[in-house]
Amino acid sequence: MKIMSRDFTNKEKILLVVLALILVGLAYYYFVDQTVRSTITAADAECQQLQTELDAVQMKIAHLQSLQNAMDELEASGNLTWMGSYNNGKAEVAFLNDILADTLKYSVTFSNVTRNGNQIRRNFTLQYQTLDYLSAQNIMDRLNQGENRCVLGDVKCTMDADGRVTVNQNATFYETMVGGTPDAGLPVDSATANR
Repeated sequence: MKIMSRDFTNKEKILLVVLALILVGLAYYYFVDQTVRSTITAADAECQQLQTELDAVQMKIAHLQSLQNAMDELEASGNLTWMGSYNNGKAEVAFLNDILADTLKYSVTFSNVTRNGNQIRRNFTLQYQTLDYLSAQNIMDRLNQGENRCVLGDVKCTMDADGRVTVNQNATFYETMVGGTPDAGLPVDSATANR
């Protein structure tokens, strides 16, 4: 091999070969080895992220399955109630009229509707008179276990000289905005109003 009309000595030829091998090694290191290593590191990080997401999804599935099992148990026991969509007021009034039909007298006073996110609360005060405590308890049981979600609050029972029972109580019907149609009576969402 001649460059500029001078022959390389064996020692120079060996140094050039070593230099060429070093350059090939450096090129391999930077262009192949480092690229492969960074790709493997990125794939490992993505795999870890996907595993974390998979674990979260599996936990959510397990939680949903436990909720479904609880719902199935409630349904099997006959204690399953549902939460009507807003505006379920007419159905709730009809429900109250049906339950209170056998009372001696009654009055129902609804207060303002409140909203927190998708949950609507219809608070009301109920006063009724029955012939005895058993009839009053039956009405409370029907309210509590009826198809409309109703939670009973403060209850005060008094008995007069004839044995008739007068009940004063607070209660709340729960509704949801899911599937409901907003109207002029829909209150402002307290969850967003407090931000």
